[in-house]
Amino acid sequence: MEYRRLGTSGLKVSSLCLGAMTFGQADEKSFMHNASADEATSFAIMDRARELGINFIDTADVYGQDGLSERVTGRWLKERNARNDVIVATKMRFRMWDGPNGAGSSRYRVMRCVEDSLRRMQTDRIELLQLHMQDTDVEEEETIRALDDVVRQGKVLYLGCSNYTAYRLTESLFVSKAQHLERFVALQAQYSLVVRDLEREHQPLCERHGVGILPWSPLAGGLLSGKYERGTGAPAGTRFATPRWQSNYARFDNDRAWRIVETVKKVASERGTSPSSVALAWLLGRRAVSSVIFGARTVAQVDDNAKAIDVKLTDAEIKTLDEASSFELGYPYDFIQRIQNRW
Repeated sequence: MEYRRLGTSGLKVSSLCLGAMTFGQADEKSFMHNASADEATSFAIMDRARELGINFIDTADVYGQDGLSERVTGRWLKERNARNDVIVATKMRFRMWDGPNGAGSSRYRVMRCVEDSLRRMQTDRIELLQLHMQDTDVEEEETIRALDDVVRQGKVLYLGCSNYTAYRLTESLFVSKAQHLERFVALQAQYSLVVRDLEREHQPLCERHGVGILPWSPLAGGLLSGKYERGTGAPAGTRFATPRWQSNYARFDNDRAWRIVETVKKVASERGTSPSSVALAWLLGRRAVSSVIFGARTVAQVDDNAKAIDVKLTDAEIKTLDEASSFELGYPYDFIQRIQNRW
């Protein structure tokens, strides 16, 4: 396993991160219903990831229902005596209880959500606390000051954000610097061969300011796993076959996405490896990426995704994948690129 610094922080994390969104058998109230793993399987998945050297687990308070994923993760950490071997990341921001303060990133919410996550995971600290999305109803300074406080209390060690616009992340980094407060060292964002929008603004921003990118949905919800074929629909038993995820499949059901799928499969076949490993290896080589988050519902999926560590794509293979997944930059990026060949 390869280990990298999380952004420019001193924290070392495995280049593959185990996403815990599937942990625990979620009921029909959860968006993960029929797309998750029971607790015994979740434990086996974490056991295998640990054996492979993956020291980084990413969860969130809203995964499952009533903090189900955090509770499963916490029980595994305790039963396996693994707390000091694992870097734990979690997220807060979305609604966890009824009422006007049941969602958001106010000081009140930050303080309460940290305590709730610590209790659910039966731990005394969270290595990486991430805001699950920016909150346009709360001033960034209020949020950052609250996050700075939980770091100074020792309950949180590092800060990150997720699903932030580039302008808001820039504002946050400015507030932290101007007020001498703790800053975000990581950005968790959707990034894959299929979804490359991050490259317009976020990637250059993160590279310049030492923020490590943590791609989520690196296989585009499983589209790049090798299970899907153009024109056949979502196979039974896959996530996209479940009612709650069919709209996501429809979003990817286009010529560009299928061209990417076919190119990934071709490269994988020529390399004698899996499509998943090729898609993950491409991400591992992108600028500012610290660790790639992958989910799994079976131990076999963990093994398949872990193959990416041994796949070192050639310049020619990277160019082939880049060209197959090229996307419309839009103004002013395309204008700048025509002049300077970069943006």
